[in-house]
Amino acid sequence: MNPTVSARLSGLQKERLLAEFSMWSADLLRLADDLDRTRAVADIYHIDVADGHFAPALLFFPDQVARMRQATDRPLHVHLMVKDEVLIEQIRQFADAGADIISIHLENETVIDEALALIAELGLMAGIVLKVDTPVAGVAPYLGRVGFLTLLGTAIGVKGQGLDPAATARLQEARALIADAGRGGEIVLAADGGIREHTVPLLRAAGAETVVMGSLAFGAPDLADRIAWVHGLPAPEAPVS
Repeated sequence: MNPTVSARLSGLQKERLLAEFSMWSADLLRLADDLDRTRAVADIYHIDVADGHFAPALLFFPDQVARMRQATDRPLHVHLMVKDEVLIEQIRQFADAGADIISIHLENETVIDEALALIAELGLMAGIVLKVDTPVAGVAPYLGRVGFLTLLGTAIGVKGQGLDPAATARLQEARALIADAGRGGEIVLAADGGIREHTVPLLRAAGAETVVMGSLAFGAPDLADRIAWVHGLPAPEAPVS
């Protein structure tokens, strides 16, 4: 891994629930201001990239990420929601822009092997994301090649939805797969979507090691207090073998 990337990621305190701030919920007119006011408490900045085809939204582009890179030394996690035909070039562009972690979708079936190999070649951490209705077991062959596994808890690319009822069971299944692969403590298990004050404790208990926070972070009346609460949630019980 690139030494600079490794240094940023080594600062993550994985013994606690990590707070991953979704830039989609920041003030898009004042991104620099929001980066500045959150830098003391954000563990990771999560940057959604959508092409309007793989996901319905149109979101962040490389020049924006390059400017964010200049504004923070926190890890930048780029989540690519793009079609297979453009995925490889998008990986190169966002790597050049300063991403530390690049997550692609398990559903990028035709290029997933090439994509994971390229991310590793570029010295970054690779991640895989699963849509809410994709069977969790399908990720098993790739667990030796990633450092992040993100499970969506809502439909892809749409804000403001409630948490899917199966989200906690899916996290438990993913956690067991990671343990079976001997990667416990090496792969960060993330929950993305439906992140609310009442759902975060449930997701943590199910095995989430980071939660992708939108309005729960950027809209918090007392941000330091909110993130202290997230960081203080108890670790989940050991998975049943």
